[in-house]
Amino acid sequence: MQSPRDETLRALLRNLYPDNSSGDLEELSSQLLQILGHAAVHADPSLDVEPWFGNDVVLITYADAVLDEQKPGLQGLSRFVNRHLRLFAPVIHVLPFLESTSDGGFAVASHERLESRHGEWSDLAALAEGRRLMADLVLNHVSASHPWVRQFLRDEAPGRFCVLEAEPHPCWDSVVRPRSSALFTRLQGPSGHRQVWTTFGPDQVDVNWRHPEVLLGFVRLLKQKLSHGVRWIRLDAVGFVWKEPHTDCIHRPEAHQLVEVLRYLMSHVCGDGGVVVTETNVPEQENLSYLRSGREAHLAYNFPLPPLLLEATISGSADLLNSWLARWPELPDSTSLLNFTACHDGVGLRPLEGLMPQQRLLNLLIDCEQRGGLVSHRRLASGEEVPYEINISWWSAMADGGIDPAYLQRERFLLTHLLMLVLPGVPAFYLPAILATPNDLARFRISGHRRDLNRPQFKASTLERRLADPESDATAVLTVMNQALARRAELPALHPDADMELLSPDRVDRVVLRRTLDGQSLVAVHNMTASRLTLDPARLGGDPEMDWTDCLSGQVLHPRRLHALEPYAVLWLVQ
Repeated sequence: MQSPRDETLRALLRNLYPDNSSGDLEELSSQLLQILGHAAVHADPSLDVEPWFGNDVVLITYADAVLDEQKPGLQGLSRFVNRHLRLFAPVIHVLPFLESTSDGGFAVASHERLESRHGEWSDLAALAEGRRLMADLVLNHVSASHPWVRQFLRDEAPGRFCVLEAEPHPCWDSVVRPRSSALFTRLQGPSGHRQVWTTFGPDQVDVNWRHPEVLLGFVRLLKQKLSHGVRWIRLDAVGFVWKEPHTDCIHRPEAHQLVEVLRYLMSHVCGDGGVVVTETNVPEQENLSYLRSGREAHLAYNFPLPPLLLEATISGSADLLNSWLARWPELPDSTSLLNFTACHDGVGLRPLEGLMPQQRLLNLLIDCEQRGGLVSHRRLASGEEVPYEINISWWSAMADGGIDPAYLQRERFLLTHLLMLVLPGVPAFYLPAILATPNDLARFRISGHRRDLNRPQFKASTLERRLADPESDATAVLTVMNQALARRAELPALHPDADMELLSPDRVDRVVLRRTLDGQSLVAVHNMTASRLTLDPARLGGDPEMDWTDCLSGQVLHPRRLHALEPYAVLWLVQ
């Protein structure tokens, strides 16, 4: 007799594969549960009771970001994080670490083996000790060198079922593109050429999710990751996975159904400690669609935040940021947003659609180019190419546009990250960013890939010297942020699920937010300008007779006196 949980899985699979027989779906359900039945993930049951905690932060990093002599990348990373970044790393997102051929690991060539320079599966498990790991399922495509593609070209199973074969046709004219490369690529096989779908480029071959063999393959990979400390799964580019003729081929109902299946399987193995994160660099409402039902993703990347925060900080005008914050979405229980500034990709521009006037966007692009950034484009169905993302390190983006780039650079940088910390949701930090790393021009010149401006590698010895220098930007940033993270963990009002109210809806010069949970209230004040402002505590609400205390500095503010707000100052005020 099937359990109710088994019946739930079969119902989900029936939605995803409506043309398959009930017998086939029952067999598929049994296979999936059997695969995951061997995933030993409950090493620390305390982590399985809820999806996130008040002190949770995600550290985003490549496995080989820190090169430590002859050690594999994961070992060097583990040593550095445990020594310097513990408060940043309750959750570590290790960017793709499997064998790959391009795109910073996202052209996955093997679902079984790690890149040799990163180490072994045991090194991944060692990094997970005392924390949770987040890893990618690159669902839309595999490398052109992946076994599935080689099997497809030889017409062998299982690859013959797993690769999406397609060719140019008017029925695909409306497809939404994230790139300007060709949508279809000709591959040479033993029996001639075959054309395949390549959404992200010729080395990334799209897989055919209409065939259950693809789901089985990815669940085998999921099991392997769960068995080595992974609790959070990032679904890379999930919106593109399902193609349908005469549509835009993005966010199809089947893409949502696939997310629901994967969430169910994660819950089956990890309980409430398993977290599914969707990565869809698209306009805001499309992005939020993976959260609205409460049955799909637990978290979605908060893609409008980086470009809006960047524009506000560079321009000194917070009107667009405040307008967006005033419309903060109400989401179902156990769902939220992953807030971030920088990441391994560029600053996405599609999420700004409908949120920023064209002239403001143009000014932002010019300002970032003046700071050493580059602009990447995507191709519309009409053939027109439009800006898609800004490629720039967050530290370089915070430079002053005048004679001295370092003028107030630290202050701008810290403002943006402290503001991110007080938003509802889970904050995420990119390792090169919190080390105050400028554009990596040398790496970009070697590779020619624009994203490499913000994908540096570090020698461990060089980082140690930098962090031993009390005057370095990295030391200054980590000192302030470590103190802020420690204080945040003690403040219930800054829990990811605490309520938020915007107190500055009509202001251009500042962002003022109130967070509230379990009777505790905190007001976060942010001067978004290079000028000194005045703060009137009487406008913050609260008890008009009680002093306010800044949790970051310890400063006490009298409720009936005006106080100076230094350029880019941040206050976390409680009574």
